[in-house]
Formats: sequence, structure tokens, C-alpha cells
Amino acid sequence: MAATSDVLFEIGLEEMPARFLNDAQQQLETKTKKWLEELRLPYKEISTFVTPRRLAVVIKDVATKQPDIEEEAKGPARKIALDTEGNWSKAAIGFSKGQGKVVDDIYFREIKGIEYAYVNKYIVGLSTFQLLQNFKEVILSLTFPKNMRWGDLNLRYARPIRWLVGLYGTDIIPFEIAGVHADRKSFGHRFLGNSIKLDNPLEYQEKLKSEFVIVSPEERNKLILEGIEYLENKKNWDISVDKELLNEVKHLVEYPTVFFGSFSEEFLTVPEEVLITSMKEHQRYFPVKSKDGKLLPKFVAVRNGDDNFIETVARGNEKVLKARLSDARFFFEEDQKQSIEKNLEKLGRMVFQEKLGTIAEKVDRVVKLTRSICNLLDLDETTTYNAVRAAEISKFDLVTNMVNEFTELQGIMGEKYATIFGENKQVATAINEHYMPRHAKDQLPSSIEGSVVSIADKLDTIIGCLSVGIIPSGSQDPYALRRQALGILQIVNGNKWSINLESLFRTTQKLYSELNIATRDEQEIKQSIDEFFNLRASFILKEDGIDQDITEAVLTSGIGNFAYTVEKAKVLAIKKQDESFKQVQESLVRVLNIATKGSDTGVNKDLFENEQERILYETYHDVKSRYREAMNNLNALESIDILGELSQAIYDFFEHTMVMSENKELKSNRLSLLNQIAQDVLDYSDLTKILWKQQS
Repeated sequence: MAATSDVLFEIGLEEMPARFLNDAQQQLETKTKKWLEELRLPYKEISTFVTPRRLAVVIKDVATKQPDIEEEAKGPARKIALDTEGNWSKAAIGFSKGQGKVVDDIYFREIKGIEYAYVNKYIVGLSTFQLLQNFKEVILSLTFPKNMRWGDLNLRYARPIRWLVGLYGTDIIPFEIAGVHADRKSFGHRFLGNSIKLDNPLEYQEKLKSEFVIVSPEERNKLILEGIEYLENKKNWDISVDKELLNEVKHLVEYPTVFFGSFSEEFLTVPEEVLITSMKEHQRYFPVKSKDGKLLPKFVAVRNGDDNFIETVARGNEKVLKARLSDARFFFEEDQKQSIEKNLEKLGRMVFQEKLGTIAEKVDRVVKLTRSICNLLDLDETTTYNAVRAAEISKFDLVTNMVNEFTELQGIMGEKYATIFGENKQVATAINEHYMPRHAKDQLPSSIEGSVVSIADKLDTIIGCLSVGIIPSGSQDPYALRRQALGILQIVNGNKWSINLESLFRTTQKLYSELNIATRDEQEIKQSIDEFFNLRASFILKEDGIDQDITEAVLTSGIGNFAYTVEKAKVLAIKKQDESFKQVQESLVRVLNIATKGSDTGVNKDLFENEQERILYETYHDVKSRYREAMNNLNALESIDILGELSQAIYDFFEHTMVMSENKELKSNRLSLLNQIAQDVLDYSDLTKILWKQQS
């Protein structure tokens, strides 16, 4: 068995932000693996660790040296390697010398009729200890959302480097970064622990644990959950664990201890969402509820340390939270002294976007779009009134003290305050819901009014930005246009609304044109809008498991009625796997292909020369009305099955009819018939784009 040894690298830093750590750990693992592979160094496994003050990697059973390799090096062709007199050319001499050989080592081998010069190379593997000294390349290659410089150094890194550990078995790996030299000395918890000397890599976790540092984030996560579960069972509480908050908290501590505290019941007069947001966002606390879902005046937190004097720690946290909640109560009370109308006046002084005007101007556009959407959906008078009213006051809470303090409560506080100020439930709910979905996993609006205003608001933002040249690129999407476009499509699909999205796009685009806001050519804007939404529609279909070829087929003519487009894609995905559909798809695709050679100039039955022409014509006219009725009823399966009834007639037509006749009148008549059929097929989808399973 080949000799191996274990390796440890640790980078000790000043406290890093919790948001840096997940990605830093992933980078460390990925880049370490790649580095070892490039060096041809075999190993058994890699484990990475992160805490606020360190990044570390342990590599188990690393080979003590690179494997020796023997390889064949290819050089110039024989006619270049030898001159006309058979002597070695400069090219051959240079080739052999470059490989550490002499010309006597050259031999020739034929490849595709041409002889080439070759030499055999034997490369002795370097020692692992020597190679590991360059691991600093991996450390310095790590990237962070924000870097800093310290002292008079040019190095930019997440935080100042305070110590380095490099161990190969029991030996220190000599390397240096920013004046810090690698050693076997690490450091425990900043307040509870001491420095330690590591004798070998495999004792890393246990020795640091003895100094109140749990280097495994997975273990810290487990300990926090166990502590929360213990309190739940002991106190009969329901402690909802927000995954994002848990992930942040585990990266804020090196030695987690769960504890609880209390706050005055008088704060429960403040809306629950405010209290929870204050606890989570400002203090990183977990809210506590009773088993029946009622918010309790309690909180659960995680200390970075042991349980000594934990009661004192709890009291200190209670004082801090009291101050936060006092502020929140003050904001809540002060906001109620205002009115919706006064708040709306202030929106005229808040800029939405330099080229798109103020938020008040945005609201005016959203109101107009809301009316348009209500008309397209043929909504009743009451629903339309509520939707328009919600649009009119949708942004009034942006100027409140509460939303200024907690921006994530926009809409939520709008609903609370609207209710307090006397708006009806439908309007108040729509104010909150018009921001939905706020993120990828968020729920859709539950009300029609909320759905309509949400689409209007998002359309205004997207088409407004595209109209003035603000187009997302790469990771740059400051107005979250991609997410908002997905939201529009998800809402339309979720409600199964029969609404043509391109018509809605044109309505919105026309609004910007009439207001003289657009700064780009109208056709250019139209193309940008359609392409932008098509990409988002493709993404949703992909998420639904639809193949790319089917997606292209159903989106060729645009998104149209998106809910129906999704249904057509799902039906075609099933048909694609159905062997019995083979003749249908072949016949319809054949019609689509040949129809491109002409246009529809009208069909004259008197020009039919055979029975098959007449049968195809009559079958099509029998099928056409039923097909269009099925399409109007948005029945995707019935529509394609009715089109399938043309299959045999199409097959017989092509067997007995020369479409491209030398007689121009006959040719035009036949192409017209095929064009009429093709147009109905294309109204369903462009079947030529589908890579049919039966044809593979």
C-alpha cells in the first residue's frame, strides 16, 4: 500500500460576515479538489470547515508524492524533422531538447499516412510536501462579496489574516501570506478559549472543541436545532425555524448555546409581522408561538459561548429587544396619525427611477393598466372598483415610519394601515398581495384584485425599464425584472386566465409611448419585451419538465394565452412519447414544410383533379370548426386529437397528388389548401421544431 499522510490548512481571520461563509466553504472545497487533481495528487477525502473566524480544510490520506508517469511526446513530421540529406533539422533538435531528450531518442510513428517524430518521457513525481507549499494559491484565489485591505499591505481579502496553520502529518508546511507564516498554532474561542498546538491534522476538530470552537457548521446547526427542540418540548411552545435565519445564526457563532427571553405583553398590540421582523432582522431571534399559533411575548436566541451566566445574557438581550420594540410601537402609533391621502401626496417627491419619474407617476400608470386588465378579463364592477382603488393607494405605506425602518414590510403594513383607515378587506388585501410573489418560493396573490394590481405594477416596472434601455445583463438586474416577469407569468398561469399577453404588452408599451417616456425605437422595444418574456416562459416550462424543443414549438408565435400554452406543452410532451402518434405528427409536419413554398390565395374546388384532393378538402372543413371550438375552449388534448383526424387524408393526398405541379394554377390551389391547414396547425404549435421520439 502506497504511503499517505493527512493535511490541514487553516486560515484564521477577523470575524467575517455570516453571509460570506456558505460560499467561502464551497469555494474552498471545490478549488482544493481541482488543485489536487491538477497536481495529480491522490487522496481519500476532503472535509472543509468554517466559523466566523476561520476557514479550514482537512485532506485525508494524501499520497506522499505524485505518481511517476511515462508519456509519449509528439513532435514534427518526418519531412520537417529531417533535411533532404537525412540529417536532423533544427526543429527536431529543438523538439528533443525541449523534452529533456537528445535526437538519438527520437523515433517515428505513422498517423493517417504521415510519419511524426516522437520521444518517450519519464517524469518523476514531485514530493507532496514540496507541492503543498503552494497551497497559498488556493487561499488567495477565494473570492468574497466584499474585500478589505489592512495595514500597508496590497492584499485584499475578506478580513485581515491573523494566523495560518499548515500541517503535513506532524510537519509544518512552510508558506506565508501577508507577513503571516504558517505554524501549528491555532486559536480557540475569542473569549472562552486558549491557543492550541496541533500535532496532526486529524485532531483538529476535537482540540478546537475543547477550546469552545465547533468548526463544523453542520454540527453547529444540529446543536441549535436540538436546543430549540428542547425548549419547545419543555415549554410547550411552537418555535418556527426560518431556514435563512438558522443559516445566518450558525455562522455568527463558534460555540452555540440556545437560550430564551421575554418581552412585555404590552408590545403585542403592535402587528405580529412587525414584532417578528424586528426580532429576526435586528436581533436574529426566533419568535415563539403557542401551539394554537398565537405569538407569545418570548424569543429564542443563540449565544456565542457556553451556558455560564446565561440568565444575565438573557436579561441583556431583553433590554436590547425592549428598545427595538419600543421604537416599533412608536412608529406604529405615529403612522396612524397620518392619512392615506397625505401619504399619497408625499409620493410625488419620491423618485422611482430617473427616466421613469416619481412613484406617484408610477402609481398613475399602474391605475391605468389595472383598468385595462380588468377590461380584458371582463371583471364585474365591484371587483374592478376594488382593484382600481387598491392600485391608487398601493404605495401609500412607502412613506410610513414603519416601512422606512423595515423595508421588507412594504405591502404588509399597507394592508394593516388600509384596514385601520377604513378601506374594505378586498382593497387592503390587494395592497399586500400586489408585491407577490416577492421571491422564487413565495406564494401567489390569493385574490383577483391582488393578482390584477400585481401584474399591472410589475408590467409597468418591466416595460418601463426596457423602454428606456434598462436591460438586465448577467447578474445585473437592479430592478429584479426577471423575477417580476416570472411573477406575471406565474399569476396568469395560476389563475388560468384567458388573456393574450402580447396584447397586454402592447397596451403597456403604448402607454409609455403616449406619455413620451420611451427613449428607444418602438419596434426595438417590442422585440426586447417579447424576447425577455419568452425567456422567462421558457424557464417556467423547463421547471415543469418540458423539453426545450417542445418549448420552442409552443412559443414560436409568442406566449399568447400562457395558461393554455403550458397545457399544450404538457400534451405534446405526452404525445412525443406515444408511438401511435407517429403518423399524425409526420403528416402534419409534412404539411407545414411544403406550405412554406406558397401562400393562401384561396381554394377552388373545381380545380381538384383527384378524389384525394376532394377528401382532404372536405375532411379539413369538417375538422376545422370542431378544432377551433376546442381551441376556443382551451382544450389542448382535444384540439390536437381533432387535428390528428386529418392524418390519413393528408397521407393519401400526398400519395396521389403532385403539389408542385407545372400547372401554376393547380400548384397555387394545392398550396392554398395546405396553407390553410398549416395555419391551424401553427395556431397550436410549430410541430417542425419538435424532435420526435419516433424519429430518433
